Amino acid sequence: MSDEVIADRFQIARLAEIDPTPCPCGQARRAFMNDRNTVASMHLVEIKKDSETHYHKRMTEIYYVLEGEGHIELDGQSHPLRPGTAVMIQPGCRHRAVGEGLKILNVPVPKFDPEDEWTDEAD
Repeated sequence: MSDEVIADRFQIARLAEIDPTPCPCGQARRAFMNDRNTVASMHLVEIKKDSETHYHKRMTEIYYVLEGEGHIELDGQSHPLRPGTAVMIQPGCRHRAVGEGLKILNVPVPKFDPEDEWTDEAD
């Protein structure tokens, strides 16, 4: 079965069946990235040990921790992460998640745009 079902008024994604894409945080399985959607996307992200600090100029991201423990760095401050933790990251906030076996759901609003991923070196 396909990894997404797209109809006039709904979409269904099977995140585990979507091929992962490298990202500053690790590997992301990105759902709802088609042209029929502009509202939000959803990513299943496996955080890598050497995740990179980055930010977005337009997107807000909502992280929800599914597995693992660690911390998230938000504008230079460290905050603990464990399953059940939710974090809202607004535009301009430098961030990265760090930890062993961290798996998160990430909901970018509006839909993820790879052109809106910045590092201080890339400014």
